Amino acid sequence: MSSLELRDELVRLSHDLGDEARGMAILGEGNVSASADRERFLVKASGSSLAALTAGDLTCVRFDDVLSLLDREHVTEEETEELLMSAVADEGGRKPSVESFLHAVCLREGDARWVGHTHTVAVNRILCSELGAEPFLRHVFPDAIVVCGPRPAVVPYVDPGLALGRAVRTELRRFREEYGSFPKLVLLENHGPVALGSSSTEVRNVLQMAAKWADILWGTYALGGPRWLPEEEAARIDGRIDEAHRRRELLRRRS
Repeated sequence: MSSLELRDELVRLSHDLGDEARGMAILGEGNVSASADRERFLVKASGSSLAALTAGDLTCVRFDDVLSLLDREHVTEEETEELLMSAVADEGGRKPSVESFLHAVCLREGDARWVGHTHTVAVNRILCSELGAEPFLRHVFPDAIVVCGPRPAVVPYVDPGLALGRAVRTELRRFREEYGSFPKLVLLENHGPVALGSSSTEVRNVLQMAAKWADILWGTYALGGPRWLPEEEAARIDGRIDEAHRRRELLRRRS
C-alpha cells in the first residue's frame, strides 16, 4: 500500500468510527493509526475529529522517538509536548495526539499494523461501572470470540498519554507471556476500547463487535444476569476450523 493509499484508508476508517450513528466517538474523541514502515507510523493529529478527519490531519511520527520516552522518568507535561513535536517525521506536520504513546506501543509491541481507539457508549456503560471490564472476561455468544478473540486485555484507568502508554505496554507483555499471543481488543477501564488489527477492516470489525457485545451484556443484566458460555465451549469455538475460515472471510469484507 502506497503512502497515499495508507492515508486514504486511515481517513475512511476514521470516518466510519466517527460516524455519530455508531455511538463510538464525538467531537475530538478517539484516534486511529497505522504503520507506515518499521520506523514510522501515521496517527491522528491532536484536536482533530474522527468524523471530519482529512489526510492533512494525519501526522507521521517516528516510533523510536515516541517509545524512548516510555523509559524516561520524571518527564513533565511541557517536556512531553516538546518531545512529541520533535518526533514528527514530516516537515510542517501537526502535533500528534497525546495517545501516540498508546498507538506506538500497540503497533510495535502488540503485533498490529492498524489501531483504532474509541469511546464507544455501549462499551463505556460497562467499563465506567463498578463492574469495570469484568463482564468481558467471559463470553455470552460465539461471534465475540470469532471477531474479538478468546479474551481481551484489560488496563485499569491510567492518566491518558505517557502513563497510559506505559500501562498498555506492561499489559501487552503480560498478556503475551501468559497466553503466547497478542489480544485483538484492549479494554481501558473508565476510558474505552482499543482494537489491534492486521488491517483497517479488522479494526472496524473488532470495535463494532465490541459494541454489540456490550449491548448484549447490558441487556442480560436487566434480565437477571448473563448466561455465560461454558469455558470449554468458548475454547472450542476459538479453535474450530470453520470459524477460522469465517475469520478470514470477515477480513476480506469492509463493513
